[in-house]
Formats: sequence, structure tokens, C-alpha cells
Amino acid sequence: MTGNAHGVNSAAPSPTEQSERRIGLACGFAAYLIWGLLPFYLRLLQGVPAADVLAHRILWSVVVVVVLISGLKGWGRVRAAVRQPRLLALLLASAVCIAINWLVYMWAILAGHAIDTSLGYFINPLVSVLFGVALLGERLARLQWAAVGLAALGVAVLTIERGALPMVSLALALSFGTYGLIRKQAAVDAATGLFLETLMLAPVAALWIASTPQGLIGWPAPTVIILALGGIATAIPLMLFGVAARRLPLSTLGLMQYVAPTMVLLEAVLLFGEVLDPARLAAFCCIWAGLAVYAFSLRRPVARAAPTR
Repeated sequence: MTGNAHGVNSAAPSPTEQSERRIGLACGFAAYLIWGLLPFYLRLLQGVPAADVLAHRILWSVVVVVVLISGLKGWGRVRAAVRQPRLLALLLASAVCIAINWLVYMWAILAGHAIDTSLGYFINPLVSVLFGVALLGERLARLQWAAVGLAALGVAVLTIERGALPMVSLALALSFGTYGLIRKQAAVDAATGLFLETLMLAPVAALWIASTPQGLIGWPAPTVIILALGGIATAIPLMLFGVAARRLPLSTLGLMQYVAPTMVLLEAVLLFGEVLDPARLAAFCCIWAGLAVYAFSLRRPVARAAPTR
């Protein structure tokens, strides 16, 4: 958006700009690589209920983000954020969305439905496009509508074959799409936003853990350590993504986001023994075709895009 407002600079990027881009690419790929490897981490927690994993993830994330904010000297930004009621309301809503997303994702991985999670995150970009049209007044070209239609066809194929909607995939796509929509309205940096989101969720997480027989540290020592590492697995990729988002064009980030669900799909089929049945393969093919059409539509020159001011 800001690029259109300031015009297109045809000059070659400066060494500083090239360095910033390299940093952005490295951080972006690192973030998506961590997210793509997350199923291996979660499978170490098989036998722990997904709700317990979520509660630990929230509490340990608060600890990790406190350390990060202290290291980055970001408490001034936190104090400024808590004085904004509208911002706090937005972050409370985004916290609920991301908690739902995390819970569904972790349950699906622990229950052996990694393919369904991959499908959900492939659907997510096109869900975000629909949110932009329905809620933000954005307009789509014909090719972009065709891309959305192909994704809808993929969902329809699964629904008809199974006799029910692919609830895990849709829940992940809708919850993360809603999270992104809300965070788009919240003017806050990644560390401050994550700290306040997890802080708002922490009382519920603490009450949940207190109500379980194991409590905070009642699990075997290796399990406690793995649960605690959930804070790092949550905070670090989000921080890396924040660095990448400030240094890379949105189009580049948009292409990179398919790294994680591609990794999860390959892990599910090649390593976890899940079956990519014909219906799911057909759904994936429809959604991949839709994403390809949408990516192509973004590369086409828009002749009528004359600046108005």
C-alpha cells in the first residue's frame, strides 16, 4: 500500500537495501521453517491433552516474550499500548482467535490429522482475500474470483465425498484469517502484541493448569521441558516474521507462506504415515490451482491503476 503511494523507484537497490532484504529473507525463511517443523515438536507431546499443551504454550510464551521485550527495551511501547482501550479490545479479540487456532492445530497434529492442517493453511490466503472483499471493501479482478472459486470447489469436493465439511481445515483457515484481519487493524509491534495477547489469555490458562492433576510441573521432567519449549516455539518465529515483514514486499512474504504447509504435507505423507486419499488430493489440486491463478493475477500489469493523488 505504501509503495503505491510513494511511487515506484526504478533505481537499483543500494547496498543497505540489499542487506536489509537478505536479512528479511533469512528471517522469513527461518520463521516458516520453524512453523513447518512444529509437528515434530508436538508429536513429542503425544499423551498430553491438547488443551493442556495450549495452556502451557500460553504461559511459557508470556515468560519468553517478557525476556525478549526486556532485551529489546520495549516496555515503553507496552505502556503506551495499555493506555489505548480500542487497541486492547482488538488484541483481546485477536487473542481469542489465535487461541482457537492453536488449539485446533495442536489437537489435529496430536490426533494424526496433519494433512488437514496443511490444507487449512493453503486455504487461508484465499479466505483472507474474501475477508478483504466482504469487510474491507476490496475489489477482485475476474482471475482472482476464479481463484477463490477453485478453492471453494476444493472444499466442495471434500464435503461431498465425506458428507461433512472439512471442519479442521476450515477452522484453521477462518481463525487465522480472522486473526490476521484483526491484527491488521491493531497498530502494535509483534512483540508488544504477542505479549498482551498471551497476558490476556494467561489467567484462563493458569486456571486450566491448576485444575489438572499434573498442574504446572507434575508431568515427567522431559515432558515439562518440552512443554516449556513451547514458549520459544511460539515467540521466536513470530519475532522473526516481524523482522521479515518490515523488510520484504508483501508479495514476497505471500509466496513464502506456503513453505510451512508444504513441509507439513510432506511430513504427514512421507513420515507420519497419513494417507493422501483421492478426495483430499483433488481438494489440494483445486486449491493449488486457485493459488497459482491468484499469484498470476498479481503479476499482471494493471493498466487502470492510475494514482488519484
